[in-house]
Amino acid sequence: MTQHPGRTTGPRPRPRDLGIAPGVLPPGPANSLTDVPGVRVGHVTLAHDDAELPVRTGVTVVVPAPGSVFRDKPAAGLEVVNGFGKAAGLSQIAELGVLETPLALTNTLGVGAAFEGLVRHALDGHPEIGTTTGTVNPAVFECNDGWLNDIRGLHVRPRHVRAALDAATDAPVAEGAVGAGTGMVSFGWKAGIGSSSRRVDAGDGIRWTVGALVLANFGSAADLTVTGVPVGRALTPEHAVEQEEFARGAGSCVVLLATDAPADARQLRRVARRSTVGLARTGGIVQHGSGEYALAWSTAQRTPHTPRGPVRAASAVAEHGPLMDLLFRAAAEATEEAVLASLFAAHPVTGVRGHHAPALPTEQVARLVHGPAR
Repeated sequence: MTQHPGRTTGPRPRPRDLGIAPGVLPPGPANSLTDVPGVRVGHVTLAHDDAELPVRTGVTVVVPAPGSVFRDKPAAGLEVVNGFGKAAGLSQIAELGVLETPLALTNTLGVGAAFEGLVRHALDGHPEIGTTTGTVNPAVFECNDGWLNDIRGLHVRPRHVRAALDAATDAPVAEGAVGAGTGMVSFGWKAGIGSSSRRVDAGDGIRWTVGALVLANFGSAADLTVTGVPVGRALTPEHAVEQEEFARGAGSCVVLLATDAPADARQLRRVARRSTVGLARTGGIVQHGSGEYALAWSTAQRTPHTPRGPVRAASAVAEHGPLMDLLFRAAAEATEEAVLASLFAAHPVTGVRGHHAPALPTEQVARLVHGPAR
């Protein structure tokens, strides 16, 4: 069995390598979630053919801020766009507006194993959990990769979460068929993990970053749209996954948004909600059987697990000016580009029952976007 963090094959071009740059705000240095200081991402990819059925799955973890996120909890806002999903730990995030563990992404039936992996990681680093204080709320997100992966085999185990955490880095996020994205398909083409970022000028020399990471597993082939061009209608349909077959039980998109802007939980939920603009720009319509979840958090706003007094001071972005609109725009643009990045980066994958997800023909997409040469 092969287990490996990071890429497994040579890189494919990112959208900007082919002149495709959604939106108007500038990206961060790496155009990646990890442009937000202190955020780290790790993958473990499970891809092997030594069993009766092919395994095409994995785990992606996001460490949302430096230090212990249990003892100093980042502010967070959750938006459940369509709740057709089996994520864990979200009700407490919605209630309290904070994170207290790293975030794990995996396949639908791997949620329990990922939950245990996060719990064990938290227990190892925090002897107070379950003794002198309460328990812990792991956050696990999922998409259904059963069209390519032997999802009934329950191949994701708690140790894979630990391995992904050990591999977590602030380097540019590996994209495509990697980690939790190994078995995912979007718009009829192989997809998976994608990432992007945007910079926001707050004035007085202050700059904030909004970074996005998506686990993309949604959309109909004909709906794929790239910077406003309906490329899905022009791509060769027989090469894409037939939506009628793929749609049975599959679907969903997870959007994770990090920022170093000092936003509170209510504001962060508003930012998370704007990810739907980015999904719509790529052609997503939030189908009945597709679970869309968006989570935004701030590395600048931390709540101590043990209060230091009866009142906690906090700051927040001024909402009467243009700054919230810029953060909204950044969330929409970074989400849109992250979805495209997941498609552009992914290599073709063949999985269970001979199902095959082809790679998006990126050069053809670029020609359709740019139009006839002048």
